[in-house]
Amino acid sequence: MKIVIADKSHSIYADLICETIADAATVRGTGIAKRKPEYIITKMENGNAVIALEGDKFAGFCYIEAWSHGKFVANSGLIVHPDFRNIGLAKQIKKVIFDHSRTKFPNSKVFSITTGLAVMKMNSELGYKPVTFSELTDDQSFWKGCQTCKNFDVLTRTEQKMCLCTGMLYDPAKAEIPKPKEHTKEHTKDRAYDKKVWTRLKLIKQNMFLKKDNKDEPSN
Repeated sequence: MKIVIADKSHSIYADLICETIADAATVRGTGIAKRKPEYIITKMENGNAVIALEGDKFAGFCYIEAWSHGKFVANSGLIVHPDFRNIGLAKQIKKVIFDHSRTKFPNSKVFSITTGLAVMKMNSELGYKPVTFSELTDDQSFWKGCQTCKNFDVLTRTEQKMCLCTGMLYDPAKAEIPKPKEHTKEHTKDRAYDKKVWTRLKLIKQNMFLKKDNKDEPSN
């Protein structure tokens, strides 16, 4: 398995990457913004993506987006092909794209919005902190990209103040990447605690908006 900075030669995987992202959104029933192959190819040509390959077989992908004139960057479209899931590949890709972002945009704040508990945990380990949406980019080009997400109506009716996604931010001026913890009993407890925290946060947000939706439904 190799994880490399994608370039023009990897454009042959663009269609498969988009299909894998779309399939994952359908299976999980979560909000994942769709992307077209042309968009993915542009990211590859600009050196703003990483791709994981097992020989010539596509295994995973993630790309960088820059917003607000480079003040903010996001690592988006993280996906692992079904044949290579549950082996820790997503975490490896996340680390490579994060390091690439920090090298290419050293003064930029790196942010993420996600509903995925696994992504929240990976972000936390890299030094991201939970933040309100007001602390993220106000570039409307970014938020327009959420239009293909199934939860876009939530974002719209809250005037972009919140959604089912959780906002997370790595600020290079403030944050320090945590040192890896040893795998002790205490570490296991910490991981279990982190999962409970993220799960509770996700459920609270879901309940907030589900209650709102139910109130809007006509009674029989």
